[in-house]
Amino acid sequence: MTTGFVDEPRLAGLMVRETVRRLRGVGPAIVGFAPLAGRRAGRILAVPVDLRRAEPSFVETFYSGRLSLAGHDVEFGSRSPFLLRGAPRSWMAELHGFGWLRHFTETGDALSAEQARVLVADWLVLDRRALPRLAFDHEVAARRLISWLAHAPIVLAQAHAPFRRRFETALAREARRLSRASASAPEGLPRLLVRIALATAALCQPGRRSLVRPAAKLLSDELDRQIYPDGGHISRNPAAIPALLADLLPLRQLFAHRNQAVPRALFSAIDRMLPALRFFLHGDGAVALFNGAALADRSLLALLLRYDETLGEPASALRQTGYQRLAAGGTVLLADTGLPPAPAHAGEAHAGTLAFEFSSGRRRMVVNCGATTRAEDAGRRLARNTAAHSTLVLGDHSSSRFAKSPILDRYLGVPLLPGPTRVPASREDTGEGHLLTAAHDGYRLPFGFVHERQIHLSGDGRRIEGVDRLFQATGRNQRPAGDPPLGMLRFHLHPDVTADETQSGIRLQHGDEIWWFRSEVPARLEDSIFFADPAGARPSAQISVVFDPMERTQLGWCFER
Repeated sequence: MTTGFVDEPRLAGLMVRETVRRLRGVGPAIVGFAPLAGRRAGRILAVPVDLRRAEPSFVETFYSGRLSLAGHDVEFGSRSPFLLRGAPRSWMAELHGFGWLRHFTETGDALSAEQARVLVADWLVLDRRALPRLAFDHEVAARRLISWLAHAPIVLAQAHAPFRRRFETALAREARRLSRASASAPEGLPRLLVRIALATAALCQPGRRSLVRPAAKLLSDELDRQIYPDGGHISRNPAAIPALLADLLPLRQLFAHRNQAVPRALFSAIDRMLPALRFFLHGDGAVALFNGAALADRSLLALLLRYDETLGEPASALRQTGYQRLAAGGTVLLADTGLPPAPAHAGEAHAGTLAFEFSSGRRRMVVNCGATTRAEDAGRRLARNTAAHSTLVLGDHSSSRFAKSPILDRYLGVPLLPGPTRVPASREDTGEGHLLTAAHDGYRLPFGFVHERQIHLSGDGRRIEGVDRLFQATGRNQRPAGDPPLGMLRFHLHPDVTADETQSGIRLQHGDEIWWFRSEVPARLEDSIFFADPAGARPSAQISVVFDPMERTQLGWCFER
């Protein structure tokens, strides 16, 4: 499947597990989640708080027959949006997840309440066969259940008794469906979201009170599996942390409100994840762009951090998750020093080993290209390549590999197949600054090299010095004469950075922050793309340094403010 790696056993194992998972999805409900009895089993006694930001302008756009979801702007005119079939998949997933109900709740007037009720009623009257298949994907169904519960007050405001009964019955039905399908939920975030949704439903609906304890147990087990001791998520995606906290914090409040014991695993996971969230924040308040992260809502991040009672400076490393943080004098540098996640959790992972980002004050300077919010964009695959990260690239190859079979892509997504088998990292923190040394062997098999990167941040935060080295690991690093240079250092710049080539080096300016880049080999500016903006990909620039590793195996560079 992929050059230079013996992937077939690993892929075969993934295929077997995926087949078993799908077969389990057609079985009966899991023990402990029997169908609810009675027409009023879905009656609501409590609702979770939706911490995500709402925008009243969304409602105004909706009245004009247009919906902006997942980075796509789709017109539906006078038809029900649920009848659309040609819309982008990510747009459809958000539509059927009903998270957009928060905008109607925020507006809060009688017209918004009526429209929210009409939209939910439109969905309820549709035959399941008339709805797209993705409407019942685990993640979409879980998000729909949580959203209906959280925004039941606006949906039921001034509702007549027949609709109220229909809505409550639908809630119970959705919970039963999700319960029956829970055993077949994909590993990772989808499975955890299903556990969160079922625990939320058990707490909100009195007819499910007997299910609170088993739901809490399943949720606890999943949190223990997916949240590392340092607070990172098993996918190694920094954006997974705020996404999960936005659901887990309201769930913790629900347990307390319903006089139910808060599961110890839930308390512990939240207490670990909040400091991990602070670890990944740059000076501008945004999350670092590694392993599938796009730009998160800064208002949500600020709200989540109000729950963090640890205070103090962020940790210097998340060793289990595999990241390092260097900070001094207003400069923050975050580096990926971990192994790629296991293939089962690597559907969105990036081949960015030893990549780094840095911000100065409140300005992001060097970044990775990040992930696009539009799941179907061609740029999603490009953004996962090593070339889209601020690190060393050899032979235009990624340090980790991707499955290259259309059949596997459809069946498994596009899992990252780990290239590096070891990523040793060490650091020295002194009064003179912070020195980070890390290496990976992702280029050993294809080219015979191990890549080591050393970064020093001065104590005043005004200078970042780096050295990239290539060590010969095998005798395979011979190439015919006339081949193009094999090595390239890439430093992607934030799209708001203005860069100019001068005789003294490359001058970088972002607002009132001015930095200079210099290297032992002449550098040049090239075009790049910033994928992570919620509004869509933006043109940007990158600093590139080309060299021949057969002639030079060490290359020094520096950024200076």
